Amino acid sequence: MTLPAHAGLDAIVADPAGAVIGLDYDGTLSPIVPDPAAARVHPGVPGVLAALAPLVRAVVIVTGRPPRTALALGEVAGGPSLAGVPGLVILGHYGLERWEDGRLTAPPPPPGLDLVRARLPELVEGLDGAWIEDKDRAVAVHTRRCADPAGALEALRGPVMALAGEAGLAVEPGRMVLELRPAGMDKGKALSAFLAERDARSVMFVGDDLGDLAAFDAVESAGIPGVRVCSGSAEVTALAERADVVVDGPDGVVALLGDLVARLRKSSASGEA
Repeated sequence: MTLPAHAGLDAIVADPAGAVIGLDYDGTLSPIVPDPAAARVHPGVPGVLAALAPLVRAVVIVTGRPPRTALALGEVAGGPSLAGVPGLVILGHYGLERWEDGRLTAPPPPPGLDLVRARLPELVEGLDGAWIEDKDRAVAVHTRRCADPAGALEALRGPVMALAGEAGLAVEPGRMVLELRPAGMDKGKALSAFLAERDARSVMFVGDDLGDLAAFDAVESAGIPGVRVCSGSAEVTALAERADVVVDGPDGVVALLGDLVARLRKSSASGEA
């Protein structure tokens, strides 16, 4: 693909040393699959990020997953891995955990998760195909395998919200999933803090799901040139409605980033000449 005309993209190309590239994981760097444990990174992602990272200020993955899970799923058989991307930062659990330079930093898990682990199985009992994913610092219930995924999700929404309130947790809705997690942090807050930390002069964020709307808000409120990119899908349209650029899933994300790398290299070569 060819990079579209957009002021945020132009700012990144004009001053890549000040640019932060933020990315969601599921649905953005990896295809959505019925079993999240099988959500391997798109095979083109590690290579394109390894090419992009030295050209910009920072590449950061902001995800609801634990960073070590994203890293484990970010290995391409016989090829590069996310762990090999130079300078990569992963902000996991919506920013509660941070992986950088091989080191993981995180606060202790909230006590309310024990109540959720004890009570959530009762809520999904009888919903054929619904299943629970324990993320250590969060617990999610998925309905993608149900006969009526959307109907099952809606049936669970009220009881899950009530349980979260009792446990002192927040509910993060997503693509056929409700995740119970610690309150007080979201992708927008995580991205905003990272932009300030890196003294960013421009920003791109690429996402696909409702949890990425907060990151889009952060791009809008950052006070620097920015571009919001949606990894499009038929399941979630809210991001596409807010996006500056819409691409066709992870394939489109890889193509967009590859074109950005090519343009940055061309611009650098022209400048040196």
